[in-house]
Amino acid sequence: MAAEFTEKIVEVGGQKVHMLTGGSGDPLVLFHGAGGNTGWLRYVQALADHYTVYVPSHPGYHQSERPEWLETIADMASFYTWFLEEQGLEGARAIGFSMGGWIASEVAATCRHAFSKLMLVGAVGIKPEQGEIADIFIISPAQVNDLIFHDPKQAPEYDQIYGQPPTPEQAEIAEGNREMAVRLCWKPYMYDPRLPGLLGRVNIPARVVWGREDRLVPLECGELYQQALPQSDLVVIDECGHSPQVEKPDEFVRIALEFLA
Repeated sequence: MAAEFTEKIVEVGGQKVHMLTGGSGDPLVLFHGAGGNTGWLRYVQALADHYTVYVPSHPGYHQSERPEWLETIADMASFYTWFLEEQGLEGARAIGFSMGGWIASEVAATCRHAFSKLMLVGAVGIKPEQGEIADIFIISPAQVNDLIFHDPKQAPEYDQIYGQPPTPEQAEIAEGNREMAVRLCWKPYMYDPRLPGLLGRVNIPARVVWGREDRLVPLECGELYQQALPQSDLVVIDECGHSPQVEKPDEFVRIALEFLA
């Protein structure tokens, strides 16, 4: 089925937020990672066959404006509780990818009625005890892309996303996204020391999904999330890196739909 979605700008607290939406059924909000909104990919459309999917670009990303007060992931979580309220999306299902998983976790810990179910995919936000989260700010974007996948050849949309040199406009957006990621995640790097304790408050069903060969965020972080979230399970995808939704979209969608139902 061809992808069918609309692109719009909504306003929250006087700030413009860029958002993609499509599908039908109960609402499902997707929170993108530090690299930015990758658009309406195959896995998004597969989810939109079952739910009305909302994919906002975080404040400071893409065409979304950043309020001057928004400097941290905790600020981002405060903004998103406002966004959910304004858009009539409180109680929606949610999936957070990487940094977006951190944001969604902070939202769920702060606001008990924000989501009805929460799925985290390769989420940062908790400091590993043995390994470490790769420092994406000291290597080039090309090196980051290399670390994302276990085997790019098994990602059906790899060439579509990464195969062409970026246009000047895309390069400018990517640079702005990177600056915003640095602002949000630099110190402490990619975690909130409060988060494991706060997650004990999250009383909704949660699923933690990880690629076993994730070279950006170690599987240990997934285990720590699963321990911190009272009603959660951990699903590990073999021979898969940091973005199972792109590298193994069919398996990812099956795991997601089983949980979200």
